[in-house]
Amino acid sequence: MTTGPDAPVLLDVTDGVATITLNRPEAMNSLDVATKRLLLETVTAVADDDAARCVVLTGTGRAFCTGQDLKEHVSLLTNGGSDQLFSTVDEHYNPIVTAVAGMAKPVLAAVNGVAAGAGASLAMACDLRVVADTAGFNLAFANVALSCDTGASYHLPLLVGRARAMELLYFPRTVRADEALEIGLASQVVPADDLAGVVGDLARRLADGPTVALGAMRRSVAYAAGHSFEEALAFESARMTQTGATRDHRAAVDAFLAKEKPVFEGR
Repeated sequence: MTTGPDAPVLLDVTDGVATITLNRPEAMNSLDVATKRLLLETVTAVADDDAARCVVLTGTGRAFCTGQDLKEHVSLLTNGGSDQLFSTVDEHYNPIVTAVAGMAKPVLAAVNGVAAGAGASLAMACDLRVVADTAGFNLAFANVALSCDTGASYHLPLLVGRARAMELLYFPRTVRADEALEIGLASQVVPADDLAGVVGDLARRLADGPTVALGAMRRSVAYAAGHSFEEALAFESARMTQTGATRDHRAAVDAFLAKEKPVFEGR
């Protein structure tokens, strides 16, 4: 994995919290091929890392992520690289968002600036979006005559409802932080200077929690969105059996009987 402070994607794993930072501030953290490859490598590694019990996705500079790097896009378009242009959905965007949405641990988006296009889609794939009061969202796909991607068609209606989702897709505009909170795009809005602290506190609480149980909740909610009530109940039952066999469940029961606060190991 590419390392160093100049890499387009940075990873820090400290005390159970894995922070993935998009690091192309001069390009508004847009996603060129090199960045997409490293981001996929990073989210896949974090998903498989037992030391990472909570994941934070954020950006450097003024943007969270503005989606596809349009300068690279135009260059490919004008130089006969159209196959590469659209194979990137299957090669990069879909695997990235699948890893973000599917990992068995909590994922937070610290939205430090504008989240546009695939950047907005990535934020929506996270469990919670803590948004700086100076930030916003823009479902910018129609502005460049492209369909939506990176899970926007799935997550956006779940968050804001179908009618609002269609409005935001058909008529792209920047949804400021206060409106994002009102319609369900943001989980919480905080002053920009407080973003790191608030996200750090939330991540710490989640990283100290019963990771297997939190991951099972995450999987259960995602499963229920695409299945019948009866199927969702069966999936819940399997997850209860899974989590009931964990050391964390045993510790919680023992702590309850001793009238103490449980200490979870994440297994």
